[in-house]
Formats: sequence, structure tokens, C-alpha cells
Amino acid sequence: EVQLQASGGGLVQAGGSLRLSCAASGFFFDDYAIGWFRQAPGKEREGVSCISTDDSSTYYADSVKGRFTISRDIAENTVALQMNDLKDEDTAVYYCNARRMGVDYWGQGTQVTVSS
Repeated sequence: EVQLQASGGGLVQAGGSLRLSCAASGFFFDDYAIGWFRQAPGKEREGVSCISTDDSSTYYADSVKGRFTISRDIAENTVALQMNDLKDEDTAVYYCNARRMGVDYWGQGTQVTVSS
């Protein structure tokens, strides 16, 4: 069974940090590009960051550049999103996605709430 499990969300004060983790099972994780998306109340889901299959390239939305870092741990089959200097506007449900050749897997979301 294919599963993506996002975890690590929570309540944090503005300026604080959180580390999200996306754990995969049931498919060969290394063959997939992994992305983090988020959806705030009343807004569309947006891409936050992604990492390529061979980890050679990463992408960050302008709003998170310099604050968020994506990384893959092949041994653990996980992708982490380190989020520093969190801002109110980072409040959202965060989802991880695995994509390869038109195939998409989504995990359930994890709530991140930033309080000022």
C-alpha cells in the first residue's frame, strides 16, 4: 500500500522554527520528486518547495526562500522541510507530494500555525 505520512506540524511563535517530515512507504521513494505544498484557509493550495529525484536541484517559492530548506534522507525514506523564521503567513496545512511521470501521491496534511 502506497503511503505518504506528513508530520511535524504544530503551534509556534513568529520567528520560531519547525521541521516537517514526509515519510514514504509502498513505493520506491528515490525515483520520485518530492514536493511540499500548503493551503491556508480560503486560499488555493500552493507549492512551497520541491527536490528532484537525484537531489541535484531544489525549488523554493519566493515567499520562503532563505527561510525553508528541503532535504532527502534516502536511508530513512523521508524528506524534511526545515522551516525557520516562521511568519504569520506561513500558517497553513502542509502536504507532501511524490511525483513521477504523471503519477502523483499525496499524504495527509499537517497543520502549521504561527502566532504573532
